[in-house]
Amino acid sequence: MSPTMLTGVVEGTQLTVMPFRDDAVVGTMSVPALVQLVPSPRTEEDPRRLKTASGLVRRHAELRATVQRTLKSSQKGRNVRPYAEYIAAGLKGELGAAWSTPPITLWHAGPLAAISDELVPGSGLRTLTIAPGTMVVAIDGETQTAAWHDLYDDPEPYGLTYPELARVRVAFELYADLAPADARQIFYDRNVRGVAVAKNLAMSMDQRDFGTRLAHRVADSVKVDIDGQPVPFGRLVNSSKRQTAAGDREVVTLSALRALVVTAVYGRSGLTRSAESVHEDELPAGARPEEVEGFVVPLLARLISERFPAFASRSALTAPAVLAGVGIAAHHTTPWSEAASRIGPEDLDRLLGGIRWEREAAYWDGVAAKTGASGRLNFSGGVKDSGGRVADAILYPATETGRKIRGL
Repeated sequence: MSPTMLTGVVEGTQLTVMPFRDDAVVGTMSVPALVQLVPSPRTEEDPRRLKTASGLVRRHAELRATVQRTLKSSQKGRNVRPYAEYIAAGLKGELGAAWSTPPITLWHAGPLAAISDELVPGSGLRTLTIAPGTMVVAIDGETQTAAWHDLYDDPEPYGLTYPELARVRVAFELYADLAPADARQIFYDRNVRGVAVAKNLAMSMDQRDFGTRLAHRVADSVKVDIDGQPVPFGRLVNSSKRQTAAGDREVVTLSALRALVVTAVYGRSGLTRSAESVHEDELPAGARPEEVEGFVVPLLARLISERFPAFASRSALTAPAVLAGVGIAAHHTTPWSEAASRIGPEDLDRLLGGIRWEREAAYWDGVAAKTGASGRLNFSGGVKDSGGRVADAILYPATETGRKIRGL
């Protein structure tokens, strides 16, 4: 018996998708399908492995190079393993629901092999077939693609198994039959047109960050009087901006409040940590997480409560660099600070008591702010730039800057 030859059937990888424009679709695929369709970027940048690779892989590497940055010896490449560890932690349930990966943007370099009619009338869902040997390149989300390859190449070190990974669905969008110039333009648009989030603002959104959690607890533990009503101070903290505007109800940003918390915990070394993650296993020597929370939260809550008028008026006290300097001073009251420079809470109150918080050049020009050509005082200097000067002015009242911020 001889086999019957099929006619009109297109073989290849089939994906269920939904078109959103004439040349693009969205959908999900399995991890095995992803690593099969899109070769590993690491392999394509390894000259030794390319020598023995198939002609298809070498041609794919050449095409990829026209629309992508290199992974090797770059921050992008160094981020692959942490990304894989993050995905693995999410898949294992260690991050709860608070984790996410964006859809990978793929470029199908030629025309599609086939796309079906609607699977269900009115749904928009169709079956797309990618023929074997088709060039599919990740033009956005390549670091994630490389991370999936790392996970699937050797899942055991990440605490995963092949069956577990095979059940995972990866979201994607796919652009078909675009010229290389159009694919490069999409790469540019995705990587340049978006506005990067400032690191300190990003840190204030990270709920796994110890400093961010403490900042929220400080804000929620303070009650302030607004028009005769007790209001949680947290309602007056803006979590989505780098700075507050005159028309905002909020009086301080969460990133600025976090700078106060982090410097209170670490002292001067907290200036560099204001835009870095803070983990519980990286606290100062001799400080346990529960001890830090038990001391810092009431300390800073009292500091804010007693000086709320200065916060309410959006005085210099609400500037990130000034709060960082106050935090450094507050650090000297903590049990884990250096004994030689340790002070008591009453000493901190005395140091802060005589400071002029008004946003005036007479007090803050050259310390935490600069006076522009128009005569306006600008507090836009960062925590790292000015926080140390503010701390010195607070801690050493007899110095020039110490006298300056006290109006002496």
